[in-house]
Amino acid sequence: MSVKIDKGRLASGLELTPMIDIVFLLMIFFLVASKLDEDDRSLDVVLPQAAAAKPLTSQPREFVINIDRAGAVYAGVQPVNLEELKRLLVQSVADNPGRQTVILRADEETAHKHVVAVMDACVLAGIEDYQVQSASEGNPGQEANPEEEGNPEEAAEPPP
Repeated sequence: MSVKIDKGRLASGLELTPMIDIVFLLMIFFLVASKLDEDDRSLDVVLPQAAAAKPLTSQPREFVINIDRAGAVYAGVQPVNLEELKRLLVQSVADNPGRQTVILRADEETAHKHVVAVMDACVLAGIEDYQVQSASEGNPGQEANPEEEGNPEEAAEPPP
């Protein structure tokens, strides 16, 4: 009497042994990697005090300045005058030295002097990375990528 083996059932099973091996290898890798990171800070070191030490800075974030049709300036949504804006910009530079960016959004009907005053405040505060934002041509309500980057060394060329 012959024994019949159902090969379809045996071949359709999922092999768990290689998966378990991979899981154990990954566990060992992450345990060793986390242990190495922990060893860097495990020494009992008393750090010296320094008067000129800079505190850890927070993640830099974009400072958004809005100018409405009448020329009123807003730091985000909060209305501010130019003196307050300068103070806020200086504070943001102190919080993120060398990394602060400003996005300038002005209404298309606003006078150019208001935009220039805000750009001047950025330069006086020490911000070199400021951008003027515009809407895309196809969708007037949709913002496009910032179209101009402010840099005091670069002079804009007039159109031909």
